[in-house]
Amino acid sequence: MRNGLITLTLFLLAHASQAADGPWSGKAALGLLATTGNSETTNVNLGVTLKHDADRWHHEFGVSASGADTDGTTTAERYKGRYKAKYDFSEFDYIFGLLSYEKDKFSGYDQQITEAIGYGRRILNNDIHVLNFEAGAGFKQNDLRDGTSEDSAVFRVGGDYLWNFSETAQFTQEVAVERSSENTYLESISAIKARLLEDLGLVLSYTVKSNSEVPVGSEKTDTFTAISLEYGF
Repeated sequence: MRNGLITLTLFLLAHASQAADGPWSGKAALGLLATTGNSETTNVNLGVTLKHDADRWHHEFGVSASGADTDGTTTAERYKGRYKAKYDFSEFDYIFGLLSYEKDKFSGYDQQITEAIGYGRRILNNDIHVLNFEAGAGFKQNDLRDGTSEDSAVFRVGGDYLWNFSETAQFTQEVAVERSSENTYLESISAIKARLLEDLGLVLSYTVKSNSEVPVGSEKTDTFTAISLEYGF
């Protein structure tokens, strides 16, 4: 069952990348990051996101990294990558496939990988408000800091919200919960963006990442507060 789901997810993502030509867009961000929890320091963070939309297909690829060095010693190091495809079968309904990877050398989990497919619903979709809800299932592979590993099926629910509250500013909220027999993982990203120039914006974001089960001596919750300059293209 697991191999079949992974194969279906990869097929969905591969098919999206072969869709008809459509507009590309993207953004790149560079900023200052303050963390609490397993690492309490000041970091530099960067991220790049690319999107492609063609007819019913939409796909998004994003990578990000953050780190810090104090007196020649690395005190924080985190990498994240995600590839997500959507296929619209109506104006408000779609299916999605998701592959995500995260590596954090200062959390209880060395790395976490998720493959999932599911159903999405556009609850709001206008010039002011956009609200999406998703539910799906898949598998997750966790490598813990103590050298053990966990492979399990997961149920995933999530959503994202966009509010354009002025001509030059917007608020976004993303939430995802992955539940397995071993662990419940929660990630919440809140952000406010203000446009400074036509393609340049200032972004203030707050991220909460939490695992219900971690090795002894590790914090269950990490927070990331970032102020970044973002360039859209």
